[in-house]
Amino acid sequence: MLVFWDQKLAFLATPKTGSTAIEAALESLAALSVQRPPLLKHTTVQRYHRFLGPYFKAASGHDFTVVALMREPRDWLGSWYRYRQREDLAEATKSTAGISFDDFVRAYASDPQPDFAAVGSQARFLQPKNGRGVDHLFRYDRIGDFIDFLEEKLGCEIILPRLNVSPAATMDLSPATESLLRQVAADDFALYESLA
Repeated sequence: MLVFWDQKLAFLATPKTGSTAIEAALESLAALSVQRPPLLKHTTVQRYHRFLGPYFKAASGHDFTVVALMREPRDWLGSWYRYRQREDLAEATKSTAGISFDDFVRAYASDPQPDFAAVGSQARFLQPKNGRGVDHLFRYDRIGDFIDFLEEKLGCEIILPRLNVSPAATMDLSPATESLLRQVAADDFALYESLA
């Protein structure tokens, strides 16, 4: 999460949407940069509006504009799958080594989810149960729109480094698993499609 005090702007770091690269590029411009622990780095919109937003408003006298990125849901799960294939993964129970992407998505759709497939939901991250959500939500596959927005707000050119890139892997899904994913992640797909 990055907070730009003078611009009254807060960037929420949706997991697996390039937030590490964005934070590396913009940390020096931010009044507040929260990169650890992951729970705080990836503050949800609901937690932001419950705890941080009111504090920032009380301290500054202004509401902050909240921005975030969202990745196409299948691609987002693919990024988690590939990320968890790394050999240096600290927790073995979260590893997807030796598991196909199809099996990973089926595990994600199960209840309860095994540790390796418990990665949350972008819709839950970005949409509160009630109340205010994100003011500007950008598609990850059109990150240039997000960069243009930030460049205008921050008044500088932004060049993102390539950081935290997941290893390549095959991400084939059977038609049945694709259909299952569409059902289980219906809120994510609906939110993403509303950005088109």
